Amino acid sequence: MEQNPRPRSILETCGEEIIKIVTPVSICMLSVVILVSILNGDSSSNDAVSFGTMATIAYSENSSDSIWDKFKGALLNSLVFVALVTVVTFLLVFLFYLRCTRFLKYYMGFSAFLVLGFMGGEIALFLIKKFSLPIDCITFAIGLFNFTVVGVLAVFTSKMAILVTQAYLVVIGMLVAYWFTLLPEWTTWVLLVAMSLYDLAAVLLPGGPLRLLVELAISRDEDIPALVYEARPIINDSGLGDGVVQRRVWREGRGDLGENQSGNSNTGPGLVSNSNQGTHLSGENQRNIVNAEEGQVFRGESELAAPLIQHINIRMIYQENTAPSENPVLEGIGLGSSGAIKLGLGDFVFYSVLVGRAAMYDFMTVYACYLAVIAGLGLTLMLLAFYRKALPALPFSVMLGVLFYLLTRLLLEVFVVQCSMNLLMF
Repeated sequence: MEQNPRPRSILETCGEEIIKIVTPVSICMLSVVILVSILNGDSSSNDAVSFGTMATIAYSENSSDSIWDKFKGALLNSLVFVALVTVVTFLLVFLFYLRCTRFLKYYMGFSAFLVLGFMGGEIALFLIKKFSLPIDCITFAIGLFNFTVVGVLAVFTSKMAILVTQAYLVVIGMLVAYWFTLLPEWTTWVLLVAMSLYDLAAVLLPGGPLRLLVELAISRDEDIPALVYEARPIINDSGLGDGVVQRRVWREGRGDLGENQSGNSNTGPGLVSNSNQGTHLSGENQRNIVNAEEGQVFRGESELAAPLIQHINIRMIYQENTAPSENPVLEGIGLGSSGAIKLGLGDFVFYSVLVGRAAMYDFMTVYACYLAVIAGLGLTLMLLAFYRKALPALPFSVMLGVLFYLLTRLLLEVFVVQCSMNLLMF
């Protein structure tokens, strides 16, 4: 007697996708904490920001300034930085609207080259000096050049393994985040709050630049030429065999969504079932399975669980009053409709900046801020799984992180110190 299968919960559906996002974010934050712990006491690395940056163009913080002056200066720096980011984002939207995609890709590639070559090279010099590593300048220059070129090719081409691309994206986020931790303390914290508010407005407001950019990309079915971390989605289909999981392949081409959506009630023509080898692809029908991976579903109900930035829920509704040519319900959040979980590298950066700045105080605040960031990220995932609409990834994590930092530094640390002094265990 057949029993009805137990419906899968949200945690079971989204569990692997959550892990695929939490893992690289955690690796990036851990790397920044390690760099801060190693190089924080090195005066040579701290002097690297003495030239001034875009985030300190309006006010340069001094230890002799009053708290009110530091707050006003940090607020002014944050407003200038957010204004510049807004202008640059609208310029990106305008160029993308004019289909200057090739120019944007070259610009992003040049930016990645600068980050890996110059920022990465200077941090490597800090580490070499810190540990007194014996290496000559020619070997260092050749190794750095090869590392940088491979990184640019891995990020902006689909010729390499996805693990290499993901690793380089995490490295880029780590390098940028470390340099942000060198900003003055008040400027760093106010800038984190300001960027989370900007992210909230840019994604949710009708005229927000990020919302316009994403909607334009979805309408054209194109990828935005930006530094975006992508995790391959998981497609579970019980009709393809027990325990068979179809993964999206890392490829250059994209299928056309909306073709051949009728007349395939059971399986796609490109799927060949085999009891011994599972499901494989026939050569002449390769494009059909690409369409299935891009969001076209040939069974009664299937879900592509990619809940953070790119959540696609597709249902084929078989009712008598449904028109044969009606397209399936497609709710996309993010870039294109590939079904992949995509998280902007800026989120990696600011998560890591928060934890890295906490590491400059003590490791108790690091633990608290890390848990707060992961809790905020999980909360964002859950809200997207329920509401099926675009939500920014920064506000919850940053607000919780700042709150936990203040509570840990002002309350928990005092409590733990008093317990330790009085030999109390809790």
